[in-house]
Amino acid sequence: MKTCEYDGAPFADPRSHPWTDTASNPDHRYWDLKAELFRVRTSLEDFVPWSHYAAIEEFYRLLEWLNAPASTLESNDCAFTGPHANEFLSFPKALQCSGRVMVLYRALAQNLSRRRVESLKDALHRRLQSLDPEFQWGTIGTTIVPVRYVTLPGPDDEQLGHQLMISFWAWGSSEAELLTHLGRVVTNLFEGLRALGTPS
Repeated sequence: MKTCEYDGAPFADPRSHPWTDTASNPDHRYWDLKAELFRVRTSLEDFVPWSHYAAIEEFYRLLEWLNAPASTLESNDCAFTGPHANEFLSFPKALQCSGRVMVLYRALAQNLSRRRVESLKDALHRRLQSLDPEFQWGTIGTTIVPVRYVTLPGPDDEQLGHQLMISFWAWGSSEAELLTHLGRVVTNLFEGLRALGTPS
């Protein structure tokens, strides 16, 4: 599985956890999926139009596991851009899709340590690189982004921490092939995160 460290769009200001709304669409809101796990399949607006594909079902399963009590991790936000014209000349396919999921430690104070979040990032890369080595039509990238954990005690500067933004891309010659490749990306990500987020 191909991985990279992805610069992404700059995050000059810390995001909030939990966040309240988005600049792009004020109707979008934060859901605590740990408390309302059933919302995974109804509240992810970007994913719903593609829910008939197995790749999206696998992504739902990933989020359900990530936010279930057995996981030491949780998600904060996710996004998906469906099939569109390929923008990457290094991947000779007509179509691409992309998405992201924000991942953090469920014990929120652990996210105040950049070293700890970097360890999660590095461990995920090592795990993914050992999975599905022949697969070339998908990539997973990581970015550490600043976060203010507003529910932690103390002044503002003691709430500043980090979370891991996991971005993913897939490419295909047709919509069906593209979503099949996306399924492999998500399956590999699920396996990688499950290895790291399951208590030993």
